[in-house]
Amino acid sequence: MAELRKDPVIGRWVIVSTERGKRPRNFTFDRSEEVSTSRSVKTCPFCEGNENLTPPEVLSYRKNGSKPNTPGWWIRVVPNKFPALRIEGELDKRGKGIYDMMNGIGAHEVIIETPRHIEDIFCLQEVKIIQEVIWVYRQRIMDLMKDPRFEYVLIFKNRGKDAGASLDHSHSQLIATPVTPKRVEEEIEGAKRYYDFRGRCIFCDIIAQEVEEKKRLLWEDKYFVSFCPFASRFPYEICILPRRHYSDFKDIQKEEVESLAVMLNRCIYSLNQILPGVPYNYVIHTSPRRLSGLNYYHWHVEIIPRLTRIAGFEWGSGFYINYVPPEEASVHLKKGENKTSG
Repeated sequence: MAELRKDPVIGRWVIVSTERGKRPRNFTFDRSEEVSTSRSVKTCPFCEGNENLTPPEVLSYRKNGSKPNTPGWWIRVVPNKFPALRIEGELDKRGKGIYDMMNGIGAHEVIIETPRHIEDIFCLQEVKIIQEVIWVYRQRIMDLMKDPRFEYVLIFKNRGKDAGASLDHSHSQLIATPVTPKRVEEEIEGAKRYYDFRGRCIFCDIIAQEVEEKKRLLWEDKYFVSFCPFASRFPYEICILPRRHYSDFKDIQKEEVESLAVMLNRCIYSLNQILPGVPYNYVIHTSPRRLSGLNYYHWHVEIIPRLTRIAGFEWGSGFYINYVPPEEASVHLKKGENKTSG
């Protein structure tokens, strides 16, 4: 079984999981020998007709009359075959001298976004499918949060080998954890400091300033704003924020789902137009179970193109070196949308 181990200096939790080492990849120092993510339709476990190659589904959107774990679906959620955390068992929190640890209990699921063998639906103009994927995210978060062992659910997507994907069939993932991730804790703590000092939400203020200045703004509508963050860590990094103040992603409403699907499609499609085949990650940061309804935090989406590698300086210092200013990146991304419409 995996273990969760806590760094006693900075409070970061690490998952020690031998199961993840069994994924269809290997360690190599020669990139020309990297294991390919490509699979044929016959061998791809995420393609329709290959349902026997995955663990039994926990949720699917499928045609009336079709049975679970058979063809007839258009979105399917299955447990990860090589999970970082396992759902069975107890946490068994314990200490060993100065060290804290617990069993690697959680949930690790794959959201298969299409039965078709395509790399990324988010690069296609199929907004209806993206809407349904968002509803699946919400449905799985609500279900997993009923388990008192879980504190947080992180939704994320890896596209391309350099972004951590081990299969090229369009999919995203979620991991439910018994603790709140340190990155999220840092965001919440920083937002609270700002709120305590100014009496306002930092995310609401960011939206107002980005919309007013328009230097880094990408697109906006009634429900969402997208922009390249002022202190972007990576070239072409994108943030999507809801205009309405709410901290919990699962409180999203129907009109917002429709808007978010358009915004995600717009951002990723344009990114792919200016950088064809770009590997990227996106993550959804939301408030943890114990802090739902915060008046100083916004849930949001971060889209991170994987164009640079974190090296010694970044690891050692915590600084990031970004060679494309966000003001310049926003211009290029908006040109990418014009390219698609032309």
